[in-house]
Amino acid sequence: MGVFNFDTRTVMLNSGYALPLNGLGTYSLHGEECVSSVRAAIDAGARLFDTASAYGNEEEVGQAVRAAIDEGVVTREELFVTTKIYPGSEMADPELAIQACIDRLNIGYVDLMLLHHPDRNDVLAYQAMERFVDAGAIRSVGLSNWYVEELTDFLPRVETPPALVQNEIHPYYQENDVIPFIQERGIVVQGWYPLGGRGHTAELFGDPVIAEVAAAHGVSPAQAILRWNLQKGVVVIPGSSDPDHIRENAELYHFSLTDEEMGRIDALDRGEKHDWY
Repeated sequence: MGVFNFDTRTVMLNSGYALPLNGLGTYSLHGEECVSSVRAAIDAGARLFDTASAYGNEEEVGQAVRAAIDEGVVTREELFVTTKIYPGSEMADPELAIQACIDRLNIGYVDLMLLHHPDRNDVLAYQAMERFVDAGAIRSVGLSNWYVEELTDFLPRVETPPALVQNEIHPYYQENDVIPFIQERGIVVQGWYPLGGRGHTAELFGDPVIAEVAAAHGVSPAQAILRWNLQKGVVVIPGSSDPDHIRENAELYHFSLTDEEMGRIDALDRGEKHDWY
């Protein structure tokens, strides 16, 4: 696995590019709310942004990124933008789908493109992404929602190892068998729904263990959970449209959890998935 550098707040991907350790997931953001949330995250110091064709907001993410660059707030090279193509028609005609993502974002190159789920055309779609890497339009390629069985089948069939695998990971669904499997192959793990996902955050934030660990460090439950992820070697992309929460979710480097605290949160695993994939 890539080694997390908490000084630079990045991890080096096997593709040779540095990935920020924390960012903003845009799954539920649309319209002006998406634009303002991405900008709030940039202003809070976040440099990683996760979108997808299926989210229907690539244009808004690109708009916010271009505005921040045009205003001199950041350079394009400082930002890391991930998008994904979806199974079905997109993976059946991957060149068209990949180019459409690039065009909607309109930020020059795409830092990382993922296959959103396994699909009968996933190897062909991945090979198409590799060709876009060769052309300089995409820098790195990876997978979303691939687990041990899927990876065991998929990895021998492609030439370029995925730079990253993105899965649901939070204290109630920890993937403790999957994370090492991925990391041992030199692939970075990223967690979506790191705070439990829609409808589940209140329960997670109210968990007595989480609350106690957070209070011990004078941080919020969200910060404690995100820091736990980072110390497990999992990059985090929490979603939010609240500027205060976005800023809070980026402030993860002024404290660290003890081994005992990590163990207490590790013990919360229920194998409880909060989305279907």
